[in-house]
Amino acid sequence: MKNSILIVLMSLLLLGCNKTKNEVVESRVNNLPYYSEATFTPHWFSPENDSLKNFHTIPAFALIDQEGDTITNSTFDNKIYVTDFFFTTCPGICLKMTKSMHVIQEAFQNDTEVKLLSHSVTPDIDSVPVLKRYATDKGINAKQWHLVTGDRSKIYSLGRKSYFVEEDLGIAKTDDEFLHTENFILVDKNRHIRGIYNSLNKVAVQQLIADIKTLKKE
Repeated sequence: MKNSILIVLMSLLLLGCNKTKNEVVESRVNNLPYYSEATFTPHWFSPENDSLKNFHTIPAFALIDQEGDTITNSTFDNKIYVTDFFFTTCPGICLKMTKSMHVIQEAFQNDTEVKLLSHSVTPDIDSVPVLKRYATDKGINAKQWHLVTGDRSKIYSLGRKSYFVEEDLGIAKTDDEFLHTENFILVDKNRHIRGIYNSLNKVAVQQLIADIKTLKKE
């Protein structure tokens, strides 16, 4: 009798574990929300909604990647992309962020619709050759994942005013203050922000992968 009870309990435990695994490979919703400011308050629109014509989008930019190529917003035309902000000499969270981004690269390695974009927050240190060495060391595919450098003020403006990547709920920061965050931002084919994710959380990274698959269906 005790053995039978034990078998039942183990079966229930295994079912619970399987359910948890399955939950992170599917998106939580059929359509992802849209975001327009640092509070990340969700706005629920259909992709055809007229409100999106004047909704927040990522503005034009021009930066240089690890291959020495100019990367602009046009590079991501008709692409879904994940973006973050890092620096190559970071001894802490950046290494974990790179590992998480690598998980996404592997998940979509044969998918030309999905791109990755990592901005250096120390562009004076992270020159093109430095980014190239970092990319080689970390197994980064230059065709899919761009590590970019450029004008510091423009990179910081993109991070804080366009991607709202620090999620500081409207707290103003000066250009002199260092930009450092573990957040990943998901951007759709029309340059709208569709999600923010903690790159240090494995479940959040899997949710991001699932949400990318949801965006691909729009």
